[in-house]
Amino acid sequence: MKKVLVINASARGQRSQSRKLTEIFTEHLQGIQNDAEITYRELGSSHVPHVNENWIAAAFKPETARTEDDKKALEISDAFIAELHHADMIVIGTPMYNWSIPSALKAYIDQVVRVNETFKFDATNLQYPYIGLLENKTLFLLLSRGDQGYEKGGYNEHMNFQDPYLKTVFNIMGVHHIHTIAINGISYGPEKAQKSIALSHQELKDLIDLELQQQ
Repeated sequence: MKKVLVINASARGQRSQSRKLTEIFTEHLQGIQNDAEITYRELGSSHVPHVNENWIAAAFKPETARTEDDKKALEISDAFIAELHHADMIVIGTPMYNWSIPSALKAYIDQVVRVNETFKFDATNLQYPYIGLLENKTLFLLLSRGDQGYEKGGYNEHMNFQDPYLKTVFNIMGVHHIHTIAINGISYGPEKAQKSIALSHQELKDLIDLELQQQ
């Protein structure tokens, strides 16, 4: 039984193309494995607290030294991190906002990138001191973008701070098996948008089929 964590970051509801991608993911997966355990984490329409001084003080204390106030400060972070550890598959649906990610997703990342929880720090390895603690996970990045040319070698690659950033963060936390499906060029009119949407939907279904065959 697959354990799947689906994270939606778009501020839009029904009109969100990244949400549609996560819906297709879950529907197609359940059509193949109807016993899949799916957990949803909503970021785009909920409040994700920013890290503050109390959070930092609590996170860098040994667990045995934390007060009740410290535990309260880390309560949401602990819940987010527990979901990541529990999942076999992590699915992030997010639009590109201003060439990067929505602020709610950035706030979520700040909550889950925690030393001794999702990564360890090895000061003896100056070149790459990070040891990820999220093991045996597959990450699916399901993206939507108004423009195009953001892929490697594309004319907008230098402006893409969306999936390269997400891949870096999850690599640090130990996730290296990462797939990316993107809807590009939504702002270029309905005909261009529909072609990109249809292509990405089929690519996603094919990817799920292939991924499950290999496991």
